[in-house]
Amino acid sequence: VQLQASGGGLVQAGGSLELSCVASGGTFSSYAMAWFRQAPGKERKFVAVITWSGASAYYADSMKGRFTISRDNAKNTVYLQMNSLKPEDTAVYYCAVVPFPRLIADYWGQGTLVTVSS
Repeated sequence: VQLQASGGGLVQAGGSLELSCVASGGTFSSYAMAWFRQAPGKERKFVAVITWSGASAYYADSMKGRFTISRDNAKNTVYLQMNSLKPEDTAVYYCAVVPFPRLIADYWGQGTLVTVSS
């Protein structure tokens, strides 16, 4: 499975960004998909996960109410809508295939950098 993330960039605090991740080489509609992020000098952390059908989604506490994960199985794409961004959201964001409910990635995308300025 290959994952290609995009949509990162520079945004001011309070702004919004939508990340996308396109999957190829597998059966996308059978995978749970997740987003993780890694801030400079820190370990990679879980952000959000969505089940294969899109019926359920779960978030890290600090993202609840600000981030929304969604998917379009017809487009082999998972999204992360990020609102009310804060400087501490600055990180490289990675999409991943995960064997939900376990949150250990089977496959990683290459990451997309989000920078939130204050």
